[in-house]
Amino acid sequence: MATQLYDIVEVELQDGRKVTLKPLPIKRLKEFMKVVTKLDTVKDEEEAIDIFIEACAIALKKSLPELADNKEALEEALDVPTIWKIMEVCGGIKLGDPNLIAAAAKMSGTN
Repeated sequence: MATQLYDIVEVELQDGRKVTLKPLPIKRLKEFMKVVTKLDTVKDEEEAIDIFIEACAIALKKSLPELADNKEALEEALDVPTIWKIMEVCGGIKLGDPNLIAAAAKMSGTN
């Protein structure tokens, strides 16, 4: 019997749809990470949110393609806690992790 090495999480979006989240396969993870690296050059919060929305669209492309392809509908369906959960489960990125925040501050010289 095979051992499952990752968690599967079901979340409810703001529009009432339920989606099952699991880690992205490598091919889609590469695309996801290319988008996430744009965060290095953001100028304001609105730009950062747009990047998170774009990353979430990649993460949801297979399970909810009609939503992932419609940015306006996606923005209506997501909230901040759901974005964080999608980033964590699908991309392996824990945005609120204090260790990650401390490491980022150390690397940028703002600690």
